[in-house]
Amino acid sequence: MTEYELIRSGRKSLTIQVKTDGSVVVRAPLRLAKYRIERFVTEHEDWIRTQQKKVEKYREQVHVITEEERRDGILRAKKIFPERTAYFAKRMGVTYNRITIREQKTRWGSCSSVGNLNYNWKLVLMPEHVMDYVVIHELAHRKEMNHSARFYAVVAQQMPDYKVWQSWLKEHGREY
Repeated sequence: MTEYELIRSGRKSLTIQVKTDGSVVVRAPLRLAKYRIERFVTEHEDWIRTQQKKVEKYREQVHVITEEERRDGILRAKKIFPERTAYFAKRMGVTYNRITIREQKTRWGSCSSVGNLNYNWKLVLMPEHVMDYVVIHELAHRKEMNHSARFYAVVAQQMPDYKVWQSWLKEHGREY
């Protein structure tokens, strides 16, 4: 039988998750009998193995970033993002406060209501247009704090082909 981590909570359903490292997590209702959980896992062992193979294949294709690459990338990001942000902020007629370089799993950038900007350092590993798209996107929030048509009109003023780079990031971002 497959090894798994069991997480019980107030949920009503039983689910299986294969994580990116290939480990298995089973989420179950608080009072569900252990034998029912084990039967569920046994019934889904083929699915689990298939998912683990997919994860393994994906991990073979994705470059694992070394500590040296991380350190160099963060240093580059700390130089590049203030420069690109100042350049586009001037062109867009907006101001901002602090810039912070982070490493989030699912976010490339963010803008707080007071104008603090966060950028994911991994953007420096991507094509320059992608990095510029994220900078422009976050600065556009200084005019429109939403993702409305007006917001994207602000983005398009600076980067008419932004959809190309937005799509590139959606398609390739998880490779980083």
